[in-house]
Amino acid sequence: MEDKLWKVSTSPHLSDRESIPRIMWLVAASLAPAGIGAVYFFGARAAWTIFLAVASAIATEAAIQKLRGKPITVHDGSAFVTGLLLAYNLPAEVPFWIPIIGSAFAIALGKQIFGGLGYNPMNPALLGRAFLLASWPTHMTIFRTPPRGGTISGIDVETGATPLNLLKQAQDVLHQAKVAPGEVPAQKISEAMMHISKLYESYGNLFWGKVGGCLGETSVFLLLIGAAFLLYKRYIDLRIPVGYIGSVALLTWAFGGSEGLFTGNPLFHVLAGGLVLGAFFMATDMVTSPITPRGKWIFGIGCGVITVIIRLIGGYPEGVSYSILLMNLTVPLLDRYTKPAIFGARKR
Repeated sequence: MEDKLWKVSTSPHLSDRESIPRIMWLVAASLAPAGIGAVYFFGARAAWTIFLAVASAIATEAAIQKLRGKPITVHDGSAFVTGLLLAYNLPAEVPFWIPIIGSAFAIALGKQIFGGLGYNPMNPALLGRAFLLASWPTHMTIFRTPPRGGTISGIDVETGATPLNLLKQAQDVLHQAKVAPGEVPAQKISEAMMHISKLYESYGNLFWGKVGGCLGETSVFLLLIGAAFLLYKRYIDLRIPVGYIGSVALLTWAFGGSEGLFTGNPLFHVLAGGLVLGAFFMATDMVTSPITPRGKWIFGIGCGVITVIIRLIGGYPEGVSYSILLMNLTVPLLDRYTKPAIFGARKR
C-alpha cells in the first residue's frame, strides 16, 4: 500500500486542453469578424479572394508535405490562418491569381522550406505580401473599390487614395511649399490643408471601416473584437501591441505634423492602415515573436519605430508589413540577450 501511495508518473505532471490545432482554429475564429466585414464592405469579390488564398495555402502545404514524405498536417489550421492573413493584406480588386500565388509563396518559401510550423523565422503571410508587393506593385497599391457606405479616402473628396496615401500626398505638397516658396500654387496648398483637416476628423470612418484599403485592415472595431478574444484566451501578450501602437502614437504625435514638433495626429495614424491588424494578429505570432517579457517590449517598440520611419520618411505610405518582417529577424537575439536571470543566480 505504501509503495502505491508514493508512486508517481514521470513528468510533465501538468496537463492542458490547449493544442496547436485548437489554438490555430480559435485564432482563425478571432479573424472571422474582420472577414465578414470585408465581404460586407467590398462585396462577393472579397469572399472569393479570401477563399482562393486559404485554398492555395492548404493545397501548397499538403503538396509539399506529400512530396517530402512527411505527414500531412493541414488539419492543424496553421496553413488556413496563413492564407486568411494574406487575403486580409490584399486590396479588394486584385486579380484572382494574386492570392493563389501569394499563398503558395508564403507556405512554400516562408514556412515549409524551413521545416514547417515552428521553424519559420518570419511571418509567412507577411513574407507572401512582401513578395507580391515587390513583384506586382501596381496590383498591390492601387485601390479602386470604395467600401459600402464610404469612400476610398474616408472623406468626401474626389480621390482614389486611401487615408494614409492622401495624407502623405498632402504633406508632400506642404513640404514642397516650404522648401520652394512660390513654386506651389496657392490653390494646391489650400487643398492639401483641407484634406489633412478632413482626414484628421474622419475617426468614425476609420474606426468602423468605411475607408479604402486592404480587405481585413479597414475596420478597427471588428479587429478589436477578435483581439479581445485572443487576449481573453491568453493566446497573445499585451506587451507587443501596446509597445507597437504606443510607439507609433508617440512618434507620429512628435514628428508627424506639418507645423513642427508635436503637431501630429497620433489617433489618425493608429486607426489608419494596417496597424491594428499587424499589432494584434501578426506581430504577436507565437513562432516569430520573442518569448521574454523585455524582448516583447523591444520587439513591439522596434516595429513601431520602423513603421513610423517608413510612413513619414519613406516613399511608401504604410510600413507595418516590413517593420514586422525586419523585427522577426531580431527575435533570436532578443530572446538570448533579454533572458531573465535564473532565480538565486548571482550576477557576475
